[in-house]
Amino acid sequence: MKVSVVGCGNISRCHFNALEKIEGITISSVVDIKPERADAAAVKHNCRAFYDFDEMLSEDRPDCVHICTPHYLHVPMAVKALSQGINVLCEKPCAVSKDGLKKLRLAQLMSGAQYGVCFQNRYNRSVKIVKNLLDSGELGKLITARAAVHWKREESYYSDDWHGTLEKECGGVLVNQAIHTGDLLRYLAGMDVKSVSGHIFKDKFKGKIEVEDTAIARYEFEDGTVALYNGTVACGANLPVLLDFVCENGTLRIEGDNAYKIKDGVVEQLSLPENAEFVGKDYWGKGHDSLIADFYDCVKTGRSFPIEANEGGKAVEEFLAIYASDEIGEKVYIKKD
Repeated sequence: MKVSVVGCGNISRCHFNALEKIEGITISSVVDIKPERADAAAVKHNCRAFYDFDEMLSEDRPDCVHICTPHYLHVPMAVKALSQGINVLCEKPCAVSKDGLKKLRLAQLMSGAQYGVCFQNRYNRSVKIVKNLLDSGELGKLITARAAVHWKREESYYSDDWHGTLEKECGGVLVNQAIHTGDLLRYLAGMDVKSVSGHIFKDKFKGKIEVEDTAIARYEFEDGTVALYNGTVACGANLPVLLDFVCENGTLRIEGDNAYKIKDGVVEQLSLPENAEFVGKDYWGKGHDSLIADFYDCVKTGRSFPIEANEGGKAVEEFLAIYASDEIGEKVYIKKD
């Protein structure tokens, strides 16, 4: 199976690393608008280098493309590949607007190919353990939940031509960093978000970037359960992500890649961090290998990949609702198409 990796920046390393472990996969090409970056990746992975996405599709004709580009390119690239029957695995976010999300979902529906979104933390050992316990009902009904992403970015992070811009990054901490944890909050709760009340801020980077560096939101799930969600890149360190699920008979916690059960004042550790090889930043989570292997198993067997455009797009609907809520100063309901 021929695979092309589009975008050769930091996150592409996780994709290359995972692809090299899958039997029957050949990395046939790489694409980057910066020739020196594409050339370096092509030499490293013994494949062709392209500097134009359309040219790669025409000349290489891969079976699958991995989209690791700036956010504004995700939908047009995915739609073009899907329209040609090419499987697509895309980094988050899968879309950055309601219109883009509709186009993506329609393209997926019309294509015979698989489409997937990289929410790799769903594949973390700690997440699987907590998901199984919550779904089992062992601790009773969910009462409330919270999620927090407190990370650090320096001004140099925004020194390229796309980070921190509305045109190309299309949002800040909600779109780029905290989106993974927002996805986990809904996925683990097992319910869609009905409404949000949200606020965004420029604290550390006020006057320096066009997007938010801090955000907070109150989620209301379908059954009325409330959750609080906040993220920032204005922290003094990259702290472990924290999720708490408070149930009738105890609390389940994920801190980094550790899972805990707290009941009657006793804290029980349910998982230890995985020793998996990791080529990215440790706070990204270590699920890329497992997610990418699962995606290709779906391609080979015809099983539907679980985080496709409809499921993966829920996080987009949520961050767009937070932006809308901040703008109008009121609760926003997430309407289903």
